[in-house]
Amino acid sequence: MIDFLSRFFARDLAVDLGTANTLVFARGEGIVVDEPSIVAVRAADGSLVAVGAPAKAMLGRAPGSISVVRPLKDGVIADLGMAQTMLQAFIARAHGREKTRFRSRVVLGVPSGITQVECRAVRESALHGGAREVYLVAEPVAAAVGAGMPIGDAGGNLMVCVGGGTTEVAVLSLSGIVHCESLRIGGDEMDASITQYVRKHHNLLIGERQAEAVKLTLGSACPTDEESHKMVVKGRDLVSGFPKTITVTEEEVREALREPVAQIIDTVRACLERTPPELAADIIENGIMMSGGGALLRGLDHLLRLETNLPVVLADAPLTCVVRGAGRMLEDLALLKKVAIPT
Repeated sequence: MIDFLSRFFARDLAVDLGTANTLVFARGEGIVVDEPSIVAVRAADGSLVAVGAPAKAMLGRAPGSISVVRPLKDGVIADLGMAQTMLQAFIARAHGREKTRFRSRVVLGVPSGITQVECRAVRESALHGGAREVYLVAEPVAAAVGAGMPIGDAGGNLMVCVGGGTTEVAVLSLSGIVHCESLRIGGDEMDASITQYVRKHHNLLIGERQAEAVKLTLGSACPTDEESHKMVVKGRDLVSGFPKTITVTEEEVREALREPVAQIIDTVRACLERTPPELAADIIENGIMMSGGGALLRGLDHLLRLETNLPVVLADAPLTCVVRGAGRMLEDLALLKKVAIPT
């Protein structure tokens, strides 16, 4: 009887458990949570201090008594306990003031290259967070559904998801993945490349948040027609040990991002080389769809177009494609059961 009632009173949720950001979609309401995947806890007893944006504000600034943790690395759970704490907090926030005791059905978007051990870790985190049923869906499939691609048809569709921790390139047909290449490089690796470049060429140590700001302001995959921009960057001088301010240019940032961008292009090329010829013919017509926060890097779609000679389209609202696609599956259980990863 309880299970029967829960199907009517529980708020079913779709979750994009991303390395950089976690988004939660509530059935019938849309996206209700969009927060950084960061948790702050007290080092002494592990009690929760903050989660999401407030925890991100503490990153690199917290005292020794507070531990600021990113539970996910390269698209998978690196700290199970912290991930459970974070997911439980976000699910509770998604329920809002509805303090229902009925547990939700939860659809989780995960990288296509996830292992069975990692699948169980993600599933346990959701169950611990208050889920009744948990379905895991590969991110490229969810993103394709969210972008409106006709993946149920007998035709080839190429989806490129550039997230915070991973890049997923998948050929989709008949609601399934024909071939997929998964690269554990994304927005976080781009930030790390900027940090390393500034350290090597300017002897300046900068933090994660500063590197991300540089990427968002100056980052590009290829030269643009616009006038070159510059940005003031602050950090600690590695020679003197004192705080220091420098100026970096758009050309420098593009050079810093050259390697991760090249690896993303190579991954797309590798996937195309392993695509069956009939589906390759379809992709010539349909082109490539891009989603994820990393896809917003200026010029990345243009560079991919030049390298592949294929049409490249950036999805509408690429940051939310995965969670919106998973949300649509809450309405279509037949599709959900067809594409769900067995655990």
